[in-house]
Amino acid sequence: MDQEQIADFVSTLVLGVIIGGRLGYVFFYNIEYFISAPFAIFRLWEGGMSFHGGFSGVVIALILFCKRNGIPILQAADLIAVASPPGLFFGRIANFINAELWGKPTSVAWGVVFPGEAAQTCQGITGPCARHPSQLYEAGLEGILLFIVLLLCIRMGAFKKPGLVSGLFITGYGLSRYFVEFYRVPDAQFFTNDNPYGYAYEFVGLGVTMGQALSVPMILVGGVFMVTAIMKSRYR
Repeated sequence: MDQEQIADFVSTLVLGVIIGGRLGYVFFYNIEYFISAPFAIFRLWEGGMSFHGGFSGVVIALILFCKRNGIPILQAADLIAVASPPGLFFGRIANFINAELWGKPTSVAWGVVFPGEAAQTCQGITGPCARHPSQLYEAGLEGILLFIVLLLCIRMGAFKKPGLVSGLFITGYGLSRYFVEFYRVPDAQFFTNDNPYGYAYEFVGLGVTMGQALSVPMILVGGVFMVTAIMKSRYR
């Protein structure tokens, strides 16, 4: 890509992140509210973005841009994949600093007492309520660990197998997010008297959060990408 294409590429991806992230939050996390107040969709300053929605927006933006400019989609996706973990790291650090998306109450030594009435409302606990710093767990897994894994694989020749780095990123993020969801508090709208754990779906007594439900397809799709990339390079 030349400099003009790079500028257009970045602008397209930013739009994909914003539009996809917002629509993902609307449809995945709070559809009933936005049906009753549709204009609230445009009030981005009130918060409400979804990583999985933003990821979907980036995928669509990537495909459209690459087809329009005659750029190989998988190679471009691999470059985006390896550049994403640092952004995820700083994003989760920002979540921690803003005291949002905190974890469940805990007695571990590294528990954090977050400010605010909502963070301090812990059933059965009197006084300061320490919570899992789930934002830091995600920063470490999605940002640092996943970035190191991708760099090591690239050093071993992963870029020679188009789609492999993308698959590693997609699966790595899905696994990291699925794990951290065990320690993270689901969004408030999922809690009811009949659903005290905030599950999005329940199957035969087992429940999963919305974050976990959306991460499972990522794990599977990423696996398909990796297997396909390896098989194509082997029989080329």
